[in-house]
Amino acid sequence: MSDLADRGDEPGEAGPLAIQTDDPLADDVRALLAKHLAFSDATTPPAYAFALDAERLAEPGVTFFSARLDGMLVGVGALKRLDDRHAELKSMHTLEAERRRGVGRAIVEHILVFARAQGFERVSLETGTMEEFAPARSLYRQMGFEPCEPFGDYQKSPYNTWMTMELAERRAGRASP
Repeated sequence: MSDLADRGDEPGEAGPLAIQTDDPLADDVRALLAKHLAFSDATTPPAYAFALDAERLAEPGVTFFSARLDGMLVGVGALKRLDDRHAELKSMHTLEAERRRGVGRAIVEHILVFARAQGFERVSLETGTMEEFAPARSLYRQMGFEPCEPFGDYQKSPYNTWMTMELAERRAGRASP
C-alpha cells in the first residue's frame, strides 16, 4: 500500500493529492524542473539527455501537469503531442522526499486518462538506461508500457530506452491504469 493510500488518497480519488494542468513557468514549478534537469544532466551524457526546460514545456502542443499534496508541489509530468494519434510522456519528476509513495504512478495515470480524452491512441516515452532510471522503467513497465524502437527524432543509443503503450488496446479489454 502506498503512503498516498495510507493518507486516504487513492490515485484518482478526491483527496490531498491534486493533479491538474499547471504553468511550467511558475516559480515553484521552475524550482522542481531545475532539480529534474540537474538529475538528467548528472546521469546522462549531454547529447543523450532530452529533458525539457520550463520554456519548452510551455510551448504549444505540450500539456503540463503538477501534483500537489496539501498545496505543496510534489511532482510534475507533461504530455507532448507528436501527431493526431501519438503523444509523448515528458518531464516526469517527483520530489525526492515523496518518491515511492505513489505520486509518479498517480501522475502517469492522470496523464493517460487525459491522453485518451484527447483522442490519442498511443503514448510513448524515452528514459535513461542507467541504474538511476531503474525505478522509472519499472513503474512504466508495471503500468503497461512496453519497450519499443526510437520514435520521432530519437536515435538509438546505449543511454536511452523507449517505451510505448497502445491506448486503444487498453480500452478494448486489457486492464487500465
